[in-house]
Amino acid sequence: MLIDTFGRSHNNLRISVTDRCNLRCTYCMPEEVVFMDRAELLTFEEITHFTCVAASLGIDKLRLTGGEPLLRRDLPRLVRMVAAVPGIKDVGLTTNGLLLPQQAQALFDAGLRRINISLDTLDPERFRAISRRDGLEQVLAGIAAAKKAGFSPIKINAVSIRGLTEQDVVPLARFAREQGLEMRFIEYMPIGAQAWERRKVYFAHEILEQLERDVAPLVPAEDYDPHAPAMDFQYSDGGGRVGIIASVSRPFCMSCNRLRLTSDGKLRNCLFALGEVDIKPLLRGTRDDARLAEMIRQNVRDKWEGHEINTARFIKPQRTMHAIGG
Repeated sequence: MLIDTFGRSHNNLRISVTDRCNLRCTYCMPEEVVFMDRAELLTFEEITHFTCVAASLGIDKLRLTGGEPLLRRDLPRLVRMVAAVPGIKDVGLTTNGLLLPQQAQALFDAGLRRINISLDTLDPERFRAISRRDGLEQVLAGIAAAKKAGFSPIKINAVSIRGLTEQDVVPLARFAREQGLEMRFIEYMPIGAQAWERRKVYFAHEILEQLERDVAPLVPAEDYDPHAPAMDFQYSDGGGRVGIIASVSRPFCMSCNRLRLTSDGKLRNCLFALGEVDIKPLLRGTRDDARLAEMIRQNVRDKWEGHEINTARFIKPQRTMHAIGG
């Protein structure tokens, strides 16, 4: 029901629940940051109400993001609320994993089944260089807690940056194979606080060549989803799966099915959108579901053809990743 002018149908909504984070990853956010006042954040009831309206328009897949979503108090309650919305078939979560040891079981019991955990390196020194914080052992403990709780699949997200983390591709891939996890490598994108340098992009084809040379041969996954951002592969020896998100070298804009709701109630039709629509007034105070539904439809109709990262026309968004939602 949500179809843009390029014929793309939208059923996937990413909901940021906070802009706060307990890391300061260089590719995502500045080291010194002023977070929003908590009063500006959408309440769980407002998020659920928006989800109800969006579900009536064809949204059936949700992903909760941040900042770091596990910093939002009592997040399992929100999981229960949105999972119970008629029409919602799938609820996922993306986290840095630091707080998973304490929360994994509660999230699973609330109905969450799919989880993505960010981990760029297994080397403690590089972990600190990237995130400007310590925490590798907590992330590893979080992965173990997610496995114990029963999450499946568990996906590990790693941003690949030339000159910094290309040496981590093979160790991470081997770790994922040994632990029964699905590895996903993400090309470095122009969405952080620092000036983006294209020369630092470690490209998808280089990652694949490295995996096939040093880990195991890969073949396209049989159940590959053409609307998913990742190109999915499986190891020919049966040793698991790996996904590559190549936003720079192989943009997937023409198959994009996503909308984004920021933690302060702004609707965005692209991660790199230069504009956003404030829908909070329609959720806080006098509600107008008909007007809200039309604003969602119009936001989809206004969606551009693609982000234009590879052209001179590209303009970097003012908001960084932590404030948009990963």
